[in-house]
Amino acid sequence: MCGRYTLMVEREVLEERFDARFAGGGDGFEPRYNMAPGQRLPVIANDDPETVRRLEWGLVPSWADDDSGGLINARAETLDEKPTFREAYERRRCLVPADGFYEWVETDDGKRPYRVSFEDDRVFALAGLWERWEPDEETTQAGLEAFGGGLEESEDDGSDGPLETFTIVTTEPNDLVADLHHRMAVILEPGSEREWLTADDPGELLEPHPSDGMRAYPVSRAVNDPSVDEPSLVEPLETG
Repeated sequence: MCGRYTLMVEREVLEERFDARFAGGGDGFEPRYNMAPGQRLPVIANDDPETVRRLEWGLVPSWADDDSGGLINARAETLDEKPTFREAYERRRCLVPADGFYEWVETDDGKRPYRVSFEDDRVFALAGLWERWEPDEETTQAGLEAFGGGLEESEDDGSDGPLETFTIVTTEPNDLVADLHHRMAVILEPGSEREWLTADDPGELLEPHPSDGMRAYPVSRAVNDPSVDEPSLVEPLETG
């Protein structure tokens, strides 16, 4: 699975890499070292491929009864079969920018996190699906009544409109990741990114990325805490 990832570049570098601009100018975007489920993170969706917008990690289908229980990963082998992902696979695909992801390995002293990246820390795109969920009128009204007259909405929290979410597609691991986990995120080749967004049937793109030019190294267990987001998380850890 893919449960955490990194994106350590500045906004301008990200926009140039994907030839897309942040919605609203990208104010507040900074390099990230521990991107976690439930956070609103940069995504390039097929309905507006020239824009980078923030969606919440954890896909909630449009037909769900509520917005809880978002799914952070989707198996490539069953995207066209599972009701949760089938429609999104057909109509709502996205690119998830990253420059590394974490996997955990069981050791004698507990689980050890490893960071997987290219040796040059290049930015790449993970294959993703996105959805838009809207509460029905009854649910919305009930929520407002619960707050009475003291409701204060936080800026850009999505509480006054549709909830847009995404999931990361996973596949079999390559030789490098196989030593860490039995699944890995689908890394798209740069020349295949637009095909993933637009093709009628992009299933052939969902293969493990070759391990050539990639690396995996142990990092601090501090990455286990999603509230910790600092450069020290990606520094190689000496193990003996």
